[in-house]
Amino acid sequence: MVTETLALWRDAERCYRVVTARDPRFDGQFIMAVRTTGIYCRPSCPASTPKEQNVRFFPTSAAAQANGFRACRRCLPDAVPGSPDWNVRADLAARAMRLISDGAVEREGVPGLARRLGYSERQLGRVLTAELGAGPLALARAHRAHSARLLIEMSGLPLTDVAFAAGFSSVRQFNETIREVFATTPSQLRAFAASRRGRQGDAGGTRLSLRLPFRPPFDAVGLLRFFAAHAVEGVEEVTSTSYARTLRLAHGTGVVRLTPEPGHVRCELLLTDLRDLGSAVSRVRRLLDLDADPAAVARVLGADPALAPVVDAVPGIRVPGTVGGEELVVRALLGDQVPASLGEEVPGEWGVTRLFPTAARVATVLPDHAAIAALAERRLDVHVGRDAAELRAELLACPGIDAATADYVLMRVLGAPDVLLAGDTAVRRGAEALGISPESLPERAREWTPWCSYAGMYLRHSGLS
Repeated sequence: MVTETLALWRDAERCYRVVTARDPRFDGQFIMAVRTTGIYCRPSCPASTPKEQNVRFFPTSAAAQANGFRACRRCLPDAVPGSPDWNVRADLAARAMRLISDGAVEREGVPGLARRLGYSERQLGRVLTAELGAGPLALARAHRAHSARLLIEMSGLPLTDVAFAAGFSSVRQFNETIREVFATTPSQLRAFAASRRGRQGDAGGTRLSLRLPFRPPFDAVGLLRFFAAHAVEGVEEVTSTSYARTLRLAHGTGVVRLTPEPGHVRCELLLTDLRDLGSAVSRVRRLLDLDADPAAVARVLGADPALAPVVDAVPGIRVPGTVGGEELVVRALLGDQVPASLGEEVPGEWGVTRLFPTAARVATVLPDHAAIAALAERRLDVHVGRDAAELRAELLACPGIDAATADYVLMRVLGAPDVLLAGDTAVRRGAEALGISPESLPERAREWTPWCSYAGMYLRHSGLS
């Protein structure tokens, strides 16, 4: 099943069937480019379906751009859920894509990206070009173009400010990229977006309102319930319809409020530095697991007679992620004892008033906690680009971190979809409620691969019912 997903864009016949059906479930999983028009689209583009001999398929927008194609202005192929491949896969290309979407190239350059991944720049470029059709610079360029489009369409910022906020090194580079990718100028793109909305931008300055797409169905109630049960006072605020929290970002701070709506999640952002826009959106998407493929999950888990009733009852369940690896480890280790008062205060918005404290601040009040000290001193580095096996080994080498905690970190930080927390009390209670012996969970997990993390969420739900 995993092999089929990874090879999808190479299977031209299957891809064309998807395009003919305009199936939105495949948006973000591959790109269709039309030779006769020079335009690339998402699979569900409403335009007339081109002839089969006139289309090519690519794994990413960057690959299509590198081959001379420009984005369709009708279907906006860069505004789709991300490929679920990056969650399922744990290879170099997938780890690189997670870091690139987090803005690693803009902050540290290709040398920094390669260093984080443990490869040379040459090796990294060769692997990404072979796997994704584009090197790290082209992939980062596509990410900058997407960030720029969001700022052009959703803010009233001067276009010069948009250029630098999106990560471009010059206004000329910004203008050329927008023309190449979208076949229009930045000012025309803004005017077109404003006329389409019938009003000016939804936000001005540092305040933005975005629509984050996902593949339906989407269990928003379950996510809000999870966040409410684990909320840290002052850092997070959960209501029956929304979730708000503060963000610690590379160039400043941010506050976000997320409100699930039909077809998308409304994301209201307040940023101190707009260079953090792309990273903030990427982290929020991982937090809500918006790039998941619920249909693929349901196909496997729904085939189990014991799980089938809850899979049908709670369609589109998600595995909550995190906005930062260091934060997640601290929360996993300290639970309800997190000293939230150590976090720096930020201007209050939507009920949140402070950042989650850094490991260094927590270490000042818990100097004897070995794992917290390792985080504070950067001897333990937890981020989305880590190799799962290597990170797990490093976590287990820290005193106070057991196998269950390490697996929990992998599941939520890396978005690992195939981790079953068989020893978790809520999971075991849910298994019993469904007539599954808790002792049989490790064996049962083989039937749920590669979606054991989602199976665990269904079991947790059953335990709460």
